[in-house]
Amino acid sequence: MVSTREALAARARRAMPGGVNSPVRAFGAVGVPPIFAREAQGATLTTTDGRALIDYCQSFGPLILGHAHPEVVAAIQAAAARGTHYGVTTEAEIELAERIKAAIPSIERLRLVSSGTEACMTAIRVARGATGRNKILKFSGCYHGHADACLVKAGSGVAGIASASSAGVPAGCVGDTLVARYNHPEDVTELVQQHGHELAAILVEPVAANMGLVQPADGFLAFLREQADASGALLVFDGVICGFRFCYGEYQQICGVTPDITCLGKIIGGGLPVGAVGGRADVMEQLAPLGPVYQGGTLSGNPVAAAAGLATLHRLQADQPYAELERQTGRLVAALQDAARAAGVALQLPTLGSLVGVVFSDQPIRGFEDIERTRQDQFQILFQSLLQQGIYWPPSPFEVAFLSTAHTEAHIAQTIAAWQHALTRVAEQT
Repeated sequence: MVSTREALAARARRAMPGGVNSPVRAFGAVGVPPIFAREAQGATLTTTDGRALIDYCQSFGPLILGHAHPEVVAAIQAAAARGTHYGVTTEAEIELAERIKAAIPSIERLRLVSSGTEACMTAIRVARGATGRNKILKFSGCYHGHADACLVKAGSGVAGIASASSAGVPAGCVGDTLVARYNHPEDVTELVQQHGHELAAILVEPVAANMGLVQPADGFLAFLREQADASGALLVFDGVICGFRFCYGEYQQICGVTPDITCLGKIIGGGLPVGAVGGRADVMEQLAPLGPVYQGGTLSGNPVAAAAGLATLHRLQADQPYAELERQTGRLVAALQDAARAAGVALQLPTLGSLVGVVFSDQPIRGFEDIERTRQDQFQILFQSLLQQGIYWPPSPFEVAFLSTAHTEAHIAQTIAAWQHALTRVAEQT
């Protein structure tokens, strides 16, 4: 008899390319068939074949409060009952914009969009319009969505496929995209010296979380600020993952470096599709209808998504869970490091706040080129063993794990035990 999972996989392949609507869901990097979700609550995702998994993916980051948080669900239900979209402005989207502005001082004006990809795409267009220049500088391994200009040496979004970029992207679309190595200021210096007069923006994830997890070296972000100022380019922080993840605001408030433009997504939608791009008033007012830079979206500022985002931000502001999330994550990581040493496995677990990366290597990690050397065969064994034991870790070594406020001490204890067994298998099989 064909299982529910097999039947769904067959139906999906007949209806969608590769059976998925986003490539990482195919589980190609981990060598197992994809899972299918039936429902989720808190830290637990239940599959269509009835397996309850402790979820450290949390929809790749948005669900800092866990799945189906009661306040978020209630806000969504109430908003949907009033109408799912209107095509005119609502008070909810104004309030969401106001809350974001109040939380991130560098954002004087912002525009809500429907995804992080759209936010980054818009930021590039605004920077080009505001400066009258065309070139952008990005960093290898930093993923800024699938807009053409960004698909050059990107991270998690394309790291698991054969091409370093993507077919279907004309050379002309990426001809103005310069690429430096993350945490290598010498690369930036050389490119700015050569192209600074043509440079519209320096675009960076302030904490790189799409190549695994790589923190900025001391002074690196301040150096980018200096280089942007010296060349007349705008500094753009892609805070789609960082926004409201490490503090009630964005990583810029931790590192003390102020960008001209900030991109947001993930958490500000509370599990629904939302993005935002914001920054200095003079820059953002280049957007139509005030300025010559066009951007529009029928579903931008969707009232149901705004309600979910507002409920999430309200809870985060009231509870300020960041110190406890960091403590819980630290406890987990310390135990996993002990387990790796006991098993004799070379493993690094880069950690910041409630984010954890996994790198099977004993070499220093500065950027994407170092992460690429991770033992992907070992990651496959780890992932498969964890999944068999009821732990859903993100299905790629280029993704990061996320803890939520719904993860309990019992979840952590179960996860540690599963990792201990999985690392023993890694040691035995490699």
